[in-house]
Amino acid sequence: MTINVYTEQTPNPATMKFMVNKLLINGSEDFATQESAEHSPFAKELFKFNFVNGVFFASNFVTITKTEDAEWGDIEPILKEFVKGAVESEYKIKEETTGDAPAFEGSDLEIKIQQILHDYVRPAVEQDGGAISYKSFDEGIVTVELRGSCSGCPSSTITLKSGIQNLLQRMVPEVKEVVSESL
Repeated sequence: MTINVYTEQTPNPATMKFMVNKLLINGSEDFATQESAEHSPFAKELFKFNFVNGVFFASNFVTITKTEDAEWGDIEPILKEFVKGAVESEYKIKEETTGDAPAFEGSDLEIKIQQILHDYVRPAVEQDGGAISYKSFDEGIVTVELRGSCSGCPSSTITLKSGIQNLLQRMVPEVKEVVSESL
């Protein structure tokens, strides 16, 4: 199979989404620091580039965060070539494997919230090169964690309040507010 890589800009100017025509991972993995990539041969190799500041994998893409001094015009072709080679060489994203199916926990209400986030919000957030995960529900407040392109993105607050909060309030009347836990 010939691996094709194409890039897509994300709402976050510091990140670029590198799409491939192959499933890389079920779920997602976020490597916000070089140290966190210790058990990911793929991410560890990406961090060897001095202009890589973060690596995030989900389904068929890797979102790369660049350092402030790097320009996409200079580094995009280098990263595209690297991602193509890494996928062809079957670099592992994570050394140990974990279960694929999402395991929702908590009260019936919490499980309903997690299911909505998984079914409706996650695909939209992944389109922009990010990921969302449920953290908690307490006294009407849903706490989520935004990763990948969403982490530090200027428009993530709008997405959180206008999109996610409105959706959850319509589907789960007990939800009063949605907040993001920063990393």
